[in-house]
Amino acid sequence: MRTLDALLDAHDPALPLIKAWAQDARVPVELLPPSAERDAVLLALQVTTRSPLGALAHGTGGILVDGGWLRMLGSGHPRLTRQLHGWNQGRSHGFLLIADDAVGGFFAINGGGLGEDLGKVHYLAPDTLAWESLEIGHTAFVQWAFSDGLGDFYRDLRWEGWQRDVAALDGDSCFSFYPFLFTAQGAVQTSARKPVPVAEHYAFVQQVGGEDLP
Repeated sequence: MRTLDALLDAHDPALPLIKAWAQDARVPVELLPPSAERDAVLLALQVTTRSPLGALAHGTGGILVDGGWLRMLGSGHPRLTRQLHGWNQGRSHGFLLIADDAVGGFFAINGGGLGEDLGKVHYLAPDTLAWESLEIGHTAFVQWAFSDGLGDFYRDLRWEGWQRDVAALDGDSCFSFYPFLFTAQGAVQTSARKPVPVAEHYAFVQQVGGEDLP
């Protein structure tokens, strides 16, 4: 168990790098201020602030990307109360949930529970309920999320007027669709949608996915 002093890297912290990426981003990026729990979150994660993951956990309350469409977890904030360590308690098994989106998709770093590609980021897609490897690590994931690649990735999961709808959504909620997106009848353009707590949606996904999900 490393101490807080060992985890705080004063010589080469990653937070300035993340801020530079955010400044040059091709989509809107908002870094939320860190919470008073940031030391406890970093200690629980046992990652240094030299890594983007540690910098997110200690240096931010989370990051809202593209108007809140994508939410990267940090130490928590009134607009994104879920924090990296607490959110994973009782929810992750062999992976670390790091981000989620407005349509109920989840991103996680593989710790062995999602296959052999340790350290790679996977996506639990709302239209398949299957974990898919993005074949990139966390650092590349953050850079990708700030790029034009984000829009390309979500092209089939966005609808006309999504920006207005997402702007009214808080960081701890996502949209639930009916018919469900993982059914033949479901589609973001035609299914009815309503905001639900992310925690409720994740529990639903785990229940519906059953044995197919870790």
